[in-house]
Amino acid sequence: MKFLFATGGTAGHINPALASAQYIRETHPESEIMFIGTADHMEARLVPAAGFDFKTIQINGFRRSLSPSACIHNVKTVFRLLKSEKASKKIIRDFDPDVVIGFGGYVSGPVLDEAVKLGIPCCIHEQNAYPGITNKQLAKKVDRVMLTVEDAKKHLEYKNEPVLTGLPVRGEILRKNREEARKELGIPENAKLVLSFGGSLGAAPLNDAMFDIILSNSNSENIYHIHSVGTNGKDYLTRFEENGFEKKEENVLRKGNCEVRLYIDNMDTCMAAADLVIGRAGASSLSEIEAMGKASILIPSPYVAENHQFHNAMALVNRNAARIIEEKNLSSESLGKMIDELLSNDETLFEIEKNAKAMAILDSREKIAEIILSLARL
Repeated sequence: MKFLFATGGTAGHINPALASAQYIRETHPESEIMFIGTADHMEARLVPAAGFDFKTIQINGFRRSLSPSACIHNVKTVFRLLKSEKASKKIIRDFDPDVVIGFGGYVSGPVLDEAVKLGIPCCIHEQNAYPGITNKQLAKKVDRVMLTVEDAKKHLEYKNEPVLTGLPVRGEILRKNREEARKELGIPENAKLVLSFGGSLGAAPLNDAMFDIILSNSNSENIYHIHSVGTNGKDYLTRFEENGFEKKEENVLRKGNCEVRLYIDNMDTCMAAADLVIGRAGASSLSEIEAMGKASILIPSPYVAENHQFHNAMALVNRNAARIIEEKNLSSESLGKMIDELLSNDETLFEIEKNAKAMAILDSREKIAEIILSLARL
């Protein structure tokens, strides 16, 4: 059997596609798997590194603006779209896949459109609670639509009833044990651990709000705190150092029970040990929070397409599985008050953890692979 995956742009699209493809490769080693993406985004690095064949097309998204530069960009995009459709058709014909699978990003559009025209079984996976434009269009045409969150269904028109599959979670996340993780980090059993981060690059509004909170927590005996400022946040490390934090190792500062890092490279351990997680509301992060059954305060990024992180967060909030502070309402005071309210009430924390865990779909890879394989058998 041959499987063609189309995805790109962000890790949120690429990693779930890789996880699903890897599972098919493990369970059906005779299968041939190929990816289509772009040459100038992270799929060009991640896909070959995972050992999959990789072909590229030239495509970019439209800009939602009437400025002269945006209009010029959009005209060029139309020509690239026509060119990418032709390139996609050639790749599809040459590879001759049994199934074509889209995991989001604008690269999926021309590939799946051409596959549908050629009569090849097709399916898509939507990571967010509010679907992107490409998947909204494709849902009307493809044979199967797979969802991470049930809430996405109400925003779609579809050819066939969508299937809830969840989002694949890294294996190391599922294997981590809370007690072992806390021992590894040196967190006493009776202490509370707060874990906060704004993604790999960091988020300045979250770093600003966290600054005074972490300074205050550094004097606490019962609250431990691990915070990542992100790789764009080196200036914050300097600010913490100027306020009495000492360098523990390169890009890691500590004062009292609080540790500030540039980047968290042992996220599985830190999240397993945490009592409260604070961060953005990307689909992958939320799937990990659910898989580990963690209470969280979500601060969705307002800068993403379709404001999808807000919808992702509300999927949990509406089920009492998280709390939310929108960035426009974010401050040290509002965030500090919510942290204190949650950490001072074990019953509330436990209820949120239980509800988050109930949302987890731990066999997502298997569900996605079965749908793909079922289409190959048609």
